Amino acid sequence: RGARLTAVRRTVLSLVWQSHAPVGAYDLLARLNAGGGKIAPIAVYRALDFLIAQGLVHRLASLNAYVGCAHVGHDHAAQFLICQGCGCAAEVESPALRKALAKAVAGRGFTIDREIVEISGLCPHCKSA
Repeated sequence: RGARLTAVRRTVLSLVWQSHAPVGAYDLLARLNAGGGKIAPIAVYRALDFLIAQGLVHRLASLNAYVGCAHVGHDHAAQFLICQGCGCAAEVESPALRKALAKAVAGRGFTIDREIVEISGLCPHCKSA
């Protein structure tokens, strides 16, 4: 796309992708500055905004946290299963859900700008525990 992946953006992307658990901006900041760095919070938020705009990261509003995009490279609606037990988040893609939401909002004259569906519950591991 011609966008520039600076060192801070690359590091933030790497940190977000280290696990399937959503990570907060201040957790990212602490990791970035753990070795004595002096990166400001605004730099982390700008990096996250860039990564979201490039389709590499999603923001989970209910957790105020970020996860890597599992479907990089194509336009899609983000749908997440968020475990209340272990905190993991799994991105799923359901064309049927996307179609149903589009139909529901079109009936109201609403235009979708960005679609992120967050579903909370228990993952199979936590459910069996």
